[in-house]
Amino acid sequence: MKKVILATMMALVAVPAFAQTGADSSSWALYLGAGLAIGLAGLGAGVGMGSAIRGGLEGISRNPGVAGKIFTYLLVGVALIESIAIYGLVVSLILLFVK
Repeated sequence: MKKVILATMMALVAVPAFAQTGADSSSWALYLGAGLAIGLAGLGAGVGMGSAIRGGLEGISRNPGVAGKIFTYLLVGVALIESIAIYGLVVSLILLFVK
């Protein structure tokens, strides 16, 4: 019960901050889009890398003799997966700084 009261009090204190107007009323959509772009790109890259590394480690544990080949392909795959997060960062920076 104390947590609910604390959360309610914090929300009531924050109301005047939400009431202030900014220079542009449509800028919130840009910030939301930038946050979603980098957030979803990071989420996708993280899930993809985790899945790729899991598959690589399973392959190495089943057949340790091909560890060098699997590691090479794994590095290339992780680099390509990481490029998705970099593209998300670029899109979010474009949304924030180009108007």
